[in-house]
Amino acid sequence: MSVGTRAEKSGSAAPQAVPETPPAVGDAAGRLLGRLSVLPALLVMGWLLAGLPLLLAGHFSPVPMLALSVPLAVIAVVLGLRWIPGRWQEALPVLSPGHRRTPWWSVVAVIAVAVAFGVDQMIYHSQQIMVMRDPASYFQFGYWIAHHGSLPIPQSRAAFGLNDRVIHFDSPAFYQIGKTIVPEFMAGLPMMLAPAFWTGGATAAVAMAPVFGACGVLAFGGLAFRLAGPRWAPLATLVLALSLPEQFTSRSNYSEPLAQILFLGGLCLVIDSLDRDAAAARVLAALGGLALGLTLLVRIDGASDILPVIPYIGLLFLGRRRQALPLLGGLVVGALYGGLDGDLLSWPYLSSIKSSLEPLALLAGLVIIATMLVVAWRWNRGVPAVRGNWLPNAAAAAAFVVIAGFAIRPYVQTVRAATDLTTKAVMAGFQRGDHLPVDPTRTYAELSLHWVFWYIGVPAVVLATIGAALLSRRCLRGQAPSWTLPLVAFAWAIVTFLYRPAITPDQPWGSRRLVPSVLPGFILLAVWATAWLIGRLRRMGAGRVLEIGLGACCVALLVAPAVITSFGLKLRSGGPVGVRVAAVGLAFKTSYQGEIGAVNGMCAAIPRGATVVFIDGGDADKLAEVVRGMCGNPTAEINRPHPAKVEQVLTSIEQAGRRPVLLAADRAELARYGGPMRQIMALRTTWDAHTLTTPPLYPWPLVVNVWMSEPGP
Repeated sequence: MSVGTRAEKSGSAAPQAVPETPPAVGDAAGRLLGRLSVLPALLVMGWLLAGLPLLLAGHFSPVPMLALSVPLAVIAVVLGLRWIPGRWQEALPVLSPGHRRTPWWSVVAVIAVAVAFGVDQMIYHSQQIMVMRDPASYFQFGYWIAHHGSLPIPQSRAAFGLNDRVIHFDSPAFYQIGKTIVPEFMAGLPMMLAPAFWTGGATAAVAMAPVFGACGVLAFGGLAFRLAGPRWAPLATLVLALSLPEQFTSRSNYSEPLAQILFLGGLCLVIDSLDRDAAAARVLAALGGLALGLTLLVRIDGASDILPVIPYIGLLFLGRRRQALPLLGGLVVGALYGGLDGDLLSWPYLSSIKSSLEPLALLAGLVIIATMLVVAWRWNRGVPAVRGNWLPNAAAAAAFVVIAGFAIRPYVQTVRAATDLTTKAVMAGFQRGDHLPVDPTRTYAELSLHWVFWYIGVPAVVLATIGAALLSRRCLRGQAPSWTLPLVAFAWAIVTFLYRPAITPDQPWGSRRLVPSVLPGFILLAVWATAWLIGRLRRMGAGRVLEIGLGACCVALLVAPAVITSFGLKLRSGGPVGVRVAAVGLAFKTSYQGEIGAVNGMCAAIPRGATVVFIDGGDADKLAEVVRGMCGNPTAEINRPHPAKVEQVLTSIEQAGRRPVLLAADRAELARYGGPMRQIMALRTTWDAHTLTTPPLYPWPLVVNVWMSEPGP
């Protein structure tokens, strides 16, 4: 096994291939796409590196952020883009001299797909700002730090005049800790939303999701360009852009597209560091490690995705590669940022998921210790050479065995897990909505591979398995050094996800776990396998017609399943021939529309100087932080309200010199407390579907009513 740059052997077909030469220095097209694909990651790194220290110091505001982030971003961009090569070592034999240079049509196609994807998502993006699931939580988190520059959020208890347990201040995704409120999740995405709040308010902030999604697609196009070749990169980019999970997470403020930018961009930078001169290799490796490490600042699950980087660094050290120490340094710095955020800002969230984090932390510790021991043991002997065929053959066979096992899993296993009462109630509601047997302990984890089938198709999984098998052999023999880290990282991410998705399984919600690494891994491996098959036919001297025919079939098999699921293609009666194709899927549907206008109207209706108390728990769950943050009113909810308790709260608010306001979803909830009542929100919109055993096609209806009462003294 080698992490060096040994050229690939091409077997008996080698005489027909053009001998390898160094990458073309003057390949302007390749260099342009190479630079554009890592540019988003470099800019994100500059912003996050400046943002976390300022947020911890309580000075996260426009002037300090610009003063720190702009120089950091300039340094990262200048250093990162300076040494981006124009070509990369081929993982497949080069068949003709003309194939060495990147065609401009390929670069234009990748960029066009990314831009078209961003425009399409902008047209259909959501306004998910009322806290029902993660995007609105991130939005409210970002709104608060953009307007206040610090954490935690104060409870403003003085506005209630109470020091007992009659009221509480927490709501979903916002923890009540002592006399403060701590938002859930990591701070990376909220910090990235802040400049949108500063420049364009809530409307600009919800529009950031399509921007991040387009940049993630572009980063993947750059990675496919490096690993599958420039002529196949547009196909890989198109398949990812057509997949429903990529579209779903790019219409609301999910953390996955931002993590995708850093993860895929980091892999690109590490690949770029190979076969470069000393200074370039060290700088690019350090930036690549930093990007990979910073994924923890965006989503704590990123720790699992980057775990394979540790043994890869060990191989670099054994191979005396100049990238080893800079890559390790960058990874440590990025991971420390995530660790500081989790320890100082998001620790209640990490405590709530410790049952998942503790095994991951233990595994990471074991991997680090094992890597150090192996490096110490092999230090004087270097990277062990793979002799014979048994290990490469075993690795290739393992790819087929693993996928086959997950394919038959639903027929031999029903996965259940112990959950809390809230999760059980939610799952039971989803099951009743889907007309399924009510079994709230089911996780549906056995269907994880079938999710992949739904979104990119069985052919893509089969081709990806073939690609993984072939590349495993090449990497173990040192024939595809650029693929070593991506292959191990994608394989690890795919297997861990398929075994335990670790997410509420309703679709399309559960599909978000596929976005950072699982779908990119499957698609990239499938496209590489397609390129290998076409190249194999060409080297065998097959006719041009057969080659074009096989290529067209593979392209159709990769594109069609994503199109069918995303657009919901169905046959309907009508049209000139009596049958027509109708698109009924989510690709042309929006959700959570009208929320910004509804919230603005609600905030305008709440009197100035008011202290808001929610009577109805359902509304409080969605709107408590909205009223506190966006409306600017002290907000709480009454524990198990009854007239005597509510009167006590109202009296205390008046004694504090504030104006009490009661909010509820139903007029009847407020009638018993007196005062004028009026409806301040009547929103009719849609939200995401919650299917469990089929891909989603239609959003579900959503109704949000808010009534306000102003009880007199």
